[in-house]
Amino acid sequence: MKRLVAYFSASGSTAKLAKTMSAAADAVLYEIHPAVAYERRDLNWMDKKARTTLEMQDPDCRPALADTAAPVAGADVIFLGFPIWWYREPSIIDSFLDAYDFTGKTIVPFFTSGGSQLGEGQGRIETLARGAKVLGGKRFNARASESELKAWIDTLAITE
Repeated sequence: MKRLVAYFSASGSTAKLAKTMSAAADAVLYEIHPAVAYERRDLNWMDKKARTTLEMQDPDCRPALADTAAPVAGADVIFLGFPIWWYREPSIIDSFLDAYDFTGKTIVPFFTSGGSQLGEGQGRIETLARGAKVLGGKRFNARASESELKAWIDTLAITE
């Protein structure tokens, strides 16, 4: 069974977790990049005119991806990592889910957050990842250990 950890990280926290997840899951690592990188000012959730605020207010927003070269076709299981923005996945994750065929694949969301859960994001991911089996997502601290992540992976309904 081939595994992929595809992730988006704006500040580096999710990147740190994704690298550890990749080792724990024995998976290829792929970073999702927006065509236009997010700058610090874009991430100010208190600014009603900040880029991320405007994106997250529009459920149909799909920021352009820098590329569509993720090795999704060769993966059976995709661990999908991202930070929580406005109680759901960032819009760039929606762009990623729209860009590939996930038919017959298993998607396992994992995310970082100061305390928020995935909220409506779980249902959104299930809808956008057409043809995939989407397992329940889990929040982790960016510094989660490889053994902690392996223990979680062992509880998942992923068949070899």
